[in-house]
Amino acid sequence: MSDAAIQHALAELVPRGARVLDLGCGDGAMLDYLQRTRACTGYGVELDGANVLACMQRGVNVIQLNLEAGLALFEDASFDVVLQIDTLQHLRNAETMLRETVRVGRVGIVAFPNFAHWHNRLSVLRGRMPVTKRLPYQWYDTPNIRVGTHADLAMLAQRNGLRVLDSFGLQEGRTVRFAPNLLAGTSVYKLAA
Repeated sequence: MSDAAIQHALAELVPRGARVLDLGCGDGAMLDYLQRTRACTGYGVELDGANVLACMQRGVNVIQLNLEAGLALFEDASFDVVLQIDTLQHLRNAETMLRETVRVGRVGIVAFPNFAHWHNRLSVLRGRMPVTKRLPYQWYDTPNIRVGTHADLAMLAQRNGLRVLDSFGLQEGRTVRFAPNLLAGTSVYKLAA
């Protein structure tokens, strides 16, 4: 994640000193930030070799693992917080990974691009799939295999028996609690089993 304001807002959800698992951690920027600013410890999980190397160069503990294979190597409640930041929309087994997030962690924090954001709706009304800071790819070369909305994750959590501890949107790093489905480019959910 490159947006510092979003990174800071998400870090505020993680308790100081927490043991964190960051699923799809990319280059390790978020976990590095949590280690430096919130005294957190933990691991990142990443598949891409270049990102694994970048994590190691940052001093972030990383496990190279395909999330499609699941999280069987982790015991229940192994971590205080499990992060899925811009990961869920890339997974074929999104529903399973959502359940695994709250099995492995006492709390799961999930953030993803909100496809129902007004800017995206306007693009579709104009006849084009949206290309934005949060969805920066053309439809034909995107790594996102699914799109979702703020309201969609609430339904998915309920269907899987998960408790929503908090939910809100983020727009340019600002918290959006009024009409997040329409006004926020990023949806954030804090979940528990």
